[in-house]
Amino acid sequence: MPWIERHGLATPWFFVVVFLAASFLMVWRLESMAAGGFEGTVLGTLVMPYCTGMGNLIFAFVLGRQGGLGADVLINCLVNNVTNLTLLIGLPVALWGMGTAEKVNKKKKKKAPDYTPQLNRLSTLLTLFAVFFFTGTTWALGRRGQISRMDGLVLVGLFLFWQCFHIFEVLKTNVTQNRSLGFMLWVDLFILGVCSYATYVSTDWLVTWTSTVNSGFISSKYIGWLSGWLDVLPNALLAFYYAWRRQPEVVYTSQVGDGHVCIPLCIGVFALYKPIVVPAFFETGVLILGGATIVHLFCIGLFGRLPRILGWALTAAYLVFLYDGILKQAG
Repeated sequence: MPWIERHGLATPWFFVVVFLAASFLMVWRLESMAAGGFEGTVLGTLVMPYCTGMGNLIFAFVLGRQGGLGADVLINCLVNNVTNLTLLIGLPVALWGMGTAEKVNKKKKKKAPDYTPQLNRLSTLLTLFAVFFFTGTTWALGRRGQISRMDGLVLVGLFLFWQCFHIFEVLKTNVTQNRSLGFMLWVDLFILGVCSYATYVSTDWLVTWTSTVNSGFISSKYIGWLSGWLDVLPNALLAFYYAWRRQPEVVYTSQVGDGHVCIPLCIGVFALYKPIVVPAFFETGVLILGGATIVHLFCIGLFGRLPRILGWALTAAYLVFLYDGILKQAG
């Protein structure tokens, strides 16, 4: 943005603030969108991923347009997804404890049976199975050492099919409940569009600037890690906010659903520009991601909640992820 540069404001911190402000504005409007027809796990699966995962998607687009490395996109996606499924679910559980909505609402006695908690639980399990399926598919496609353009087309197609499924679920719910999408929903969508543009501008500048720095931790060498942590900050806000509000089904689906934007969509989008050479760290990241998904499936499926001790275990797993991905590689 030349007008910013002319006024001496073209600093990395300025664009970081722009990125975070746009991301937090997206998150703020989620409450309004929830009242407009997107509720519970559908809100977390269909709406939140685009708000919290927009930075990852734009990063893949910008890096593909600039001819960047596919390995950086893979690391960005792994940092995002592993952080979501380990630290941003595990730490809130360790601090507050978190049953599913079925457990939270157990004390509320109603005359008519309420099946919403059970439906939320099943929807969360379905979303977790999708994470396992998408991650496994990406791992299988990358076993040859690269992800080709045709592989990217397959990954994008899988994501679009998954989103179509949830769009029809929203429409079906609105029909059965005789509810229409209100005018404010379209206003919120416009605001989200403006925020998306601000995210694009800030991401484009930050990627370009970081690519010119060749030494130190804040440099092109770690652009995948740095962008992944920046993109995951809105997810952290959602996780702790909804954990504090005792809405665990939204915590789960917001973090898990956001992963679908990264794997398979972001990887697929970049692969459409050029093939991705798979880094050695990809195996470790996929193993941790798959293991965390299995833990969540087991606990939610059998117990309906994640025990606090496993919340601490997932947090510790994230520290192992950081050690193997940064400290061990640097050593």
